[in-house]
Amino acid sequence: MSKNTLNSYRIDLKLLAIELAKSNLIITQTRKSDLLGFISKRVQSGIKARTTARQISSYRAFFQYHLRINSIKIDPSLDIEMPRIGRSLPKSLTEEEITDLLDAPNTNDVIGHRDKAMLELMYASGLRVSELISLKIPQVNFSQGVLRVTGKGNKERLVPIGEQASECLKSFIENSRDKILNHKKTDYLFPTKRGATMTRQSFWYVIKRYSKKAGISKVISPHGLRHAFATHLLNHGADLRVVQLLLGHSDLSTTQIYTHIAKERLKDLHGQHHPRG
Repeated sequence: MSKNTLNSYRIDLKLLAIELAKSNLIITQTRKSDLLGFISKRVQSGIKARTTARQISSYRAFFQYHLRINSIKIDPSLDIEMPRIGRSLPKSLTEEEITDLLDAPNTNDVIGHRDKAMLELMYASGLRVSELISLKIPQVNFSQGVLRVTGKGNKERLVPIGEQASECLKSFIENSRDKILNHKKTDYLFPTKRGATMTRQSFWYVIKRYSKKAGISKVISPHGLRHAFATHLLNHGADLRVVQLLLGHSDLSTTQIYTHIAKERLKDLHGQHHPRG
């Protein structure tokens, strides 16, 4: 499992343990009624079905492990049904909105130059935010125009950078990166002033700040650039399996959600421009 998945599972189990401690129980003493009560309480607090499903998965993995090592006799999560998760379509930015967003950073400022390079690279390559912030200089091959990326499950893939993103990235490395580091040493491609890697939350604030500056009313997350990357490729005729490889999806069905967005775009265009649309 990925580091982020493990962190989420750890939090789920800690929250359950805290709730059980109120009744002087430890987590291996959990009964099915305790688990259902805790899940119900969390649902009433407003958590989404997808989060509930992840919580149940974390409990199942935990109790199945303890069942295998004989520290419990019954798995309390065994017959708990997963919630139904509707397949929501990710909201994608238009190409015009992407242009406005990418033009928002001030490249005369070293931090603005870094932010511009990050936004350009994320849109050009469709990276996950965790892949982007953890990139190191040896992973970039300018001569071949590709990134060597390690994604979920430690699977490695080669991703094209694109000419515009490549030029922006070169300019950042040559002109601004060392100024940000101020004599500090790190292999991270996009360092902070402390010489560390940027956090996921910090990059979310970067996007939020520039989307506001660009006058974009939609709520944008870092994943929104990945959605835009996939959607715009499909709108311009890219093959679904090529997009799957670029995104690093192990299952084609994960990528197919983007075809729904492309179809909606085609319907809109047909309605606008066909005489009987």
